[in-house]
Amino acid sequence: MLDDQLRQCSIVFWDFDGVIKETVDVKTEAYVRLFLPFGSAIAARVREHHKNHGGVSRFEKLPLYLQWAGRAASPDEVARYCERFSAVVFQAVLDAAWVPGAREYLRANHAAQRLVLVTGTPQAEIERILDISGIAECFWEVHGAPTAKASAISSVLERLNCRCEDALMIGDSEADFAAALAANVPFLLRRTPSNLALQQSYAGPQCKDFLDG
Repeated sequence: MLDDQLRQCSIVFWDFDGVIKETVDVKTEAYVRLFLPFGSAIAARVREHHKNHGGVSRFEKLPLYLQWAGRAASPDEVARYCERFSAVVFQAVLDAAWVPGAREYLRANHAAQRLVLVTGTPQAEIERILDISGIAECFWEVHGAPTAKASAISSVLERLNCRCEDALMIGDSEADFAAALAANVPFLLRRTPSNLALQQSYAGPQCKDFLDG
């Protein structure tokens, strides 16, 4: 039973996009919208890269996409595009559907387990999203960009003196899986239409959603 797998862990690390809310496509379209003015070929390249690198922060993606578009990826320009991206996606993330069972699990189990969010979304932005969505109180800690997911996981485990095998990372991307490997914690893959290749290559536990059973 999926529920039993989750409940036996003392610490559960959660990604956000594609794990708690169905926001992967929302962010894909936002990137495409930002770079479509540079031509359909650039927009298509951005779309493909984002789909293949879910879980990676916009702070890493936007400099690359700006270079592809022939723009100088200066700190000011990256910051400007980060602001534009946030303006496009913020309300769309709030309006996006919940992954079935995710919100219910968080609310039902946050008192019994330490639930920690690790995400590529910027810290201040994800804190606002969690607060407005009504699930901020479910998380013991929240770690957004620029903190790397693997670093956040390792830091929490060290501070709580928790064994790696007593924790679990739930994600939907290669970046999430890589973070779990780097921190040496078990990984649960949430299957989505965007991670078919990972579903084929990953032999560990997988789930469609977080409903019982």
